[in-house]
Amino acid sequence: MLNDILATDDCARCDRFAAENGVSSQSLMNKAGVAVSAAIRARWAPRPTLILAGPGNNGGDGLIAAASLRAAGWPVRVVLFADPDLLTGDAAWALGVWGDETERAAEAVYSGERLVVDALFGAGLSRPIAGEPERWIEQLRAESVTVVAIDLPSGVPGDAGAITGAAFRSALTVTFHARKPAHIIEPFAEMCGEIVCADIGVPEGWQHVVAPIARENAPPDWPEVRLSDGTAHKHQRGRVAVFSGGARATGAARLAARAALRSGAGLVTVCSPPSASLVNASHLTTEMLARWTGGSDTARLLADLRAQAAVLGPGMGVGEATHDAVLSALSAGMPLVLDADALTSFAECPDTLFQALHAACVLTPHQGEFDRVFGSGRDRTNKLDRTIEAAETAGCTVLLKGPATVIASPGMTPRINRHASPWLATAGSGDVLTGIIASGLASGMAPDDAAAGAAWLHGDAGRQLGAGLIAEDLPEVLPEVLQALGRRRRREAALGHLLTHGS
Repeated sequence: MLNDILATDDCARCDRFAAENGVSSQSLMNKAGVAVSAAIRARWAPRPTLILAGPGNNGGDGLIAAASLRAAGWPVRVVLFADPDLLTGDAAWALGVWGDETERAAEAVYSGERLVVDALFGAGLSRPIAGEPERWIEQLRAESVTVVAIDLPSGVPGDAGAITGAAFRSALTVTFHARKPAHIIEPFAEMCGEIVCADIGVPEGWQHVVAPIARENAPPDWPEVRLSDGTAHKHQRGRVAVFSGGARATGAARLAARAALRSGAGLVTVCSPPSASLVNASHLTTEMLARWTGGSDTARLLADLRAQAAVLGPGMGVGEATHDAVLSALSAGMPLVLDADALTSFAECPDTLFQALHAACVLTPHQGEFDRVFGSGRDRTNKLDRTIEAAETAGCTVLLKGPATVIASPGMTPRINRHASPWLATAGSGDVLTGIIASGLASGMAPDDAAAGAAWLHGDAGRQLGAGLIAEDLPEVLPEVLQALGRRRRREAALGHLLTHGS
């Protein structure tokens, strides 16, 4: 399952499941080593290559890779970080495949190889690296050598815990069967470089033995893409309300409103304080405009508009007025996207927010807002765990933004979105995301699906625009993103039909 992210222990359980179902551990190791060799040969021409082989199965994978590279004509040298006579099981078998031409780590020296394969420890290491392995890692990092890691760069914990000692940084990481949290969560993913996940023959049925700790976000089943019978009218496509800040802070709400329209909502209303009505009216064309006086008027206005989803927070300002407006909106019991100031206004009283939230809400903090509401002092090992815990605390969907955006909902498998662009790190980009989520909610999508789908669409828009994008560009490219997604879905459906029924 390409999108499944498995815990390190569960990957080991998959290996055991394979052995229990007729696939030998030596077969798995052989396919792993050959996959490493193939990935290397696909990216580089033959060159002097150093294999650092540890004492366990990771080292065995490296020895098979060394034999495969040598068979392809590559000049390969192996440094073994173990006594050859003490190797047992598959590692000893792999040493037999390679042969006797190994050097002991304590006696070997780095001699300028242009490529180094890190087959020291992989994901299973549970202690800081010390001794000869640490010396080699520090030396090679100082030499700025190109490193290929098997499974994970040694020193990087597979479950994305804290790095406590020396660690490699690789240009390419080849892992097997399924990725682990460290392959997809920063800062660990950046240390892995390019990631290849190779199929090594674990038989079907493993899904009944382990459950994914998370899934990588996939192209969504977005309602706008399914709109094809020509009978829908604007009210069936969803009504969204977006609450604006004052006269000097209206742009964020308009970005969210525009994004909601572009991603499929049939009718979007900007709810404006009287002081900002003229400013908003001078900029709005397709969005509606409603007078909003704040506080307890929020729930009444949502009812009058028959809104099916609302956005609060962007540009609203931090303080009592926003605090009261959010609580009023929450009392209406309808789907809400709460971002920015709607969250920070509860920094001093987060429990008040948590008690008022309901399952139809989506919170979309960046890291600073997240820390202000959920706290930064607790012992949390990584972004995935932090977001899961936050969703359980809030009782609703939490989308923690960043290079790897995590979407978590109580009792559901989290999703991690890496389908994005670094150019999305620009003012107003998050406001566009809130509008897309609201559009999905208004169409009837579950909060978890709306948040994950919006993250993918938002990321795809950023990828299409590339360098130089500004937030105003994002809503305007959404029609192209949705059309491309529709074409993709139709191709997949046609292929599925062909595979099921033939030509």
